[in-house]
Amino acid sequence: MDWPCPQDLRPQNPPEPSGIVKAKGPLLLAVNHPNSFLDAIILDILFKEPVWSLARGDAFKSPLISKILFSLKMLPVYRVSEGVENLEENYKTFSDCKKIFLQDGVVLIFSEGKCINEWHLRPLKKGTARLAFSCWEDKIPLTIQPIGINYNSFHRTGKNIFIYCGEPITRKDFPAGISDGKSNILFNDKLRASLEQLVYEIPATDIEKKKEKLTVQIPVLLKMLLFIPAIPGWIINAPFYYSMRAITYARTKGIDHYDSIMLALLSIFYPVYLLVISLTAYLISGNAWVFALWMVAPLTGKACIYLNRQLD
Repeated sequence: MDWPCPQDLRPQNPPEPSGIVKAKGPLLLAVNHPNSFLDAIILDILFKEPVWSLARGDAFKSPLISKILFSLKMLPVYRVSEGVENLEENYKTFSDCKKIFLQDGVVLIFSEGKCINEWHLRPLKKGTARLAFSCWEDKIPLTIQPIGINYNSFHRTGKNIFIYCGEPITRKDFPAGISDGKSNILFNDKLRASLEQLVYEIPATDIEKKKEKLTVQIPVLLKMLLFIPAIPGWIINAPFYYSMRAITYARTKGIDHYDSIMLALLSIFYPVYLLVISLTAYLISGNAWVFALWMVAPLTGKACIYLNRQLD
């Protein structure tokens, strides 16, 4: 099963011994963007404080969807490609961010601007710098926290996720009285220098480097212990999993949102699947013990995950 829980999640290199996950705002998380909404979900789970995320504006076209996304602590950011007429909305989003910061809140921005499934840091957009300097001009003591997220795979079941934190960036890191253009360049240079240390640089064809950086060794004894429960785990979960995988592949051709859509389908329909197979088994057998499938199916499915290949 591609269960929502990762196979191996490793926050590393916090700038303080206590880590940043307990930090309060005003804090802006400047993050790379390899895996769509899953990036934001993971960081929101890790942080003690609620994390507001800036998401692509075209996802907010429908008023209903817009309300749902806002309830999930997401705010729209528009690019030129999404319509010049929508760029004015970015000022409202910046204003909303400032209100969050004034309440010591945390906001997440994907500094590359676009999600692409790869192990590579792309050129940074100007949005992070503009938001930071705008806050500093309004006397908001904003701190920017660089974070790098790295996945072992963008399509495999289970995930090894490596999260690295750089040194915080503050207003004191930049000279006073510089122009907007110069300030944006200096900011992005500093942010990029930090993120380059946090984001893996691995060519898609370099299998050996992927093995070195992205895989986690599973002890042989643990594999032996998990082999037996993995068999019923595969039998119980395979019909559902492969159905969801087929639907997800069909919906994500040409885009980099496989994991996010797969996670959504699993979260919504897996409980329904368990209910259906439990009721079916009960109607056939008349034995109430079949409802133990609610625990057996996910646990044995987890055993399958640990025995899976870790790379695409």
